[in-house]
Amino acid sequence: MELYEELVARGLIAQVTNEEEIKKLINTGKATFYIGFDPTADSLHVGHFMALCLMKRLQQGGNKPIALVGGGTGMIGDPTGRTDMRLLMTKETIEHNCECFKKQMSRFIDFSDGKALMVNNADWLMDLNYIEFIRDIGSQFSVNKMLAAECYKQRLERGLNFLEFNYMLMQSYDFLMLYEKYGCNLEFGGDDQWSNMLGGTELIRKKLGKDAHAMTITLLLNSEGKKMGKTAKGAVWLDPEKTSPYDFYQYWRNVDDKDTIKCLKMLTFLPIEEIQAMESWEGAELNKAKEILAFELTKLVHGEEEAKKAESAAKGIFGAGSSENMPTAALSDEDFTDGKVDLIGILVKAGLVKSRSEGRRAIEQGGVTVNDDKVTDVYASYTKDAFEKEFVVRRGKKSFKKITL
Repeated sequence: MELYEELVARGLIAQVTNEEEIKKLINTGKATFYIGFDPTADSLHVGHFMALCLMKRLQQGGNKPIALVGGGTGMIGDPTGRTDMRLLMTKETIEHNCECFKKQMSRFIDFSDGKALMVNNADWLMDLNYIEFIRDIGSQFSVNKMLAAECYKQRLERGLNFLEFNYMLMQSYDFLMLYEKYGCNLEFGGDDQWSNMLGGTELIRKKLGKDAHAMTITLLLNSEGKKMGKTAKGAVWLDPEKTSPYDFYQYWRNVDDKDTIKCLKMLTFLPIEEIQAMESWEGAELNKAKEILAFELTKLVHGEEEAKKAESAAKGIFGAGSSENMPTAALSDEDFTDGKVDLIGILVKAGLVKSRSEGRRAIEQGGVTVNDDKVTDVYASYTKDAFEKEFVVRRGKKSFKKITL
């Protein structure tokens, strides 16, 4: 199976502008492609994960990735998929976030010897002359056509300001600059970006003529990556300081049954035939597939050693292994009053609840256990002796900490 056909088999392709040209570029390793990342936080999250994995796959096939960090577009904010305007960030915050992105991307992409590029669109966007830009680039876009685009239609009823309206022009201009500066001939993005991506394709053709058509093929990622980016508790980050390797492992270990095979295909580098053989798995076998998914992705992001620790910790809490590598929280002398610490205080210190009132509700509702014994007494407390042996507190089925002194 050639590379493009494998991308299709893994469910990564949603829509393309010229499939035959795309196949030829990718399968012969002649694609110089880019994916954009707006630096809205100081860490990438699992919503970016699919894009990073795709870049890695394509680079392994001899193609050249360009990771475009949106230091310029980040000053505006992408209105796509949003019901309100993004908070505007300072230039210093954006620059800090860009640096954080670079470190994390290097775990996926080989930037040595010109095999890949990392580019910041602030290099050409921040010094633009507004009148020249509007005359040269703005004149190429139909406002009527822009307003018909899905990314703007969703916002019109609630209000779309002119700052955000410029985003399509900025992203389209990015493709033009990358084409002219680095020979970039292919753009990837989520399917919610289709209108913006077509804008760049059309801009290159208008500015450089019809002969440029073979160099402006747009290919789309399925939007599953966006859906993966959030959980009920918020984003799952690739930075281990924001989401621990164990919590990262558990996130994938607890994906919905219906998403397990889909995630294995899209995100892991296991042979597609091996994953297809898992499609009939049910019950205990499906749980094994989830463990494989969690281990492979944790290894990819945090390394094999951390993946093994997370796997060991998970097996420990669920009765099949050691508790040695469980996530821990340490109590100090200040946490004790008259030689005791109450369970609510332990829950707060462990980060399993955000407040004492939330901790009280969790205990009253029967959602808290200590060493697998349910505790319903909101006044339960413990002396230091209790922590000299194993003390594991759990809230619900998935959140727990080993408590130490």
